[in-house]
Order: sequence, then C-alpha cells, then structure tokens
Amino acid sequence: MKLISYFVFNGNTREAYEFYKEVFQAESKGLMTFGETNEPGFEMPEEIKDRILHAELQIGDSIIYFSDTMPGHPFEEKCDKISIAISDIVESKARELFEKLSKGGTVTMPLQSTFWSPCYGAVTDKFGIGWQVSVQAEVPGVK
Repeated sequence: MKLISYFVFNGNTREAYEFYKEVFQAESKGLMTFGETNEPGFEMPEEIKDRILHAELQIGDSIIYFSDTMPGHPFEEKCDKISIAISDIVESKARELFEKLSKGGTVTMPLQSTFWSPCYGAVTDKFGIGWQVSVQAEVPGVK
C-alpha cells in the first residue's frame, strides 16, 4: 500500500505546483490541463481549459498529486485537520525547507528543539497547506 497526498486548489494549481517543485527540488511526473483531455462528445468549457486536471511531483520516495477544482464547486482555502510531516532529514535540510515553506505563509511554531526532535517547526504555507518539519531523534520509551 502507498499513501499519496492530493492537493486541490481553486485555479492556482500551476503556481502551487511550481512552488513545491522548487522547494523540494522535485521531479515532475507530468501535468495535464482540462483542455488537454480528449473526451469524445464532451465540449470543454473555455473557463476551465487552462486549469490543471492532474499533475504529479516525485519527492524522494513520496508523491504529491495536484488538481484544480471545477469553477463554482465549493472550495475551502485552508484545512486545519491535516498537515504534511517531513522527517528523516538532517537539520540543515530542515532549516532550508522550513524557510522556503514559510515565505508568504504563517509560522505556527518556529524551528526549535523539543523532547521529540532536536529541530522541529510547523508552518502553513502561502497556499494554506500545513507542514511539520522535524529532524528525527531517539525518544526514550518510543519504539
């Protein structure tokens, strides 16, 4: 089984996709607009042709999918229930990623030493995605 994060935006997926591609130095696995679909008998409305139907980034062993909503569909700018955790990185990489994700976003917990990590911080980026950046550490009693 593999879990894949799926980010949905309201017309600015291309901007978000490029942002995360740069932040993570990710490999593009493809990008397709609604206008590039070839559904026989379906006339694509002009206002959605440039929106992203599906895009994919490979970040290490992880994958993130991206898509735009259809115009007029309900859309929440921010979700406080889920955040993406980044771990198994060295402190210099944690600091680099945290700084990049923080630009235009809101730091909810600055990078700091905690009982579970020598370097941990949380941020909501400029697209409303929550991130937790953490350097792994041995935690007594946790296996």
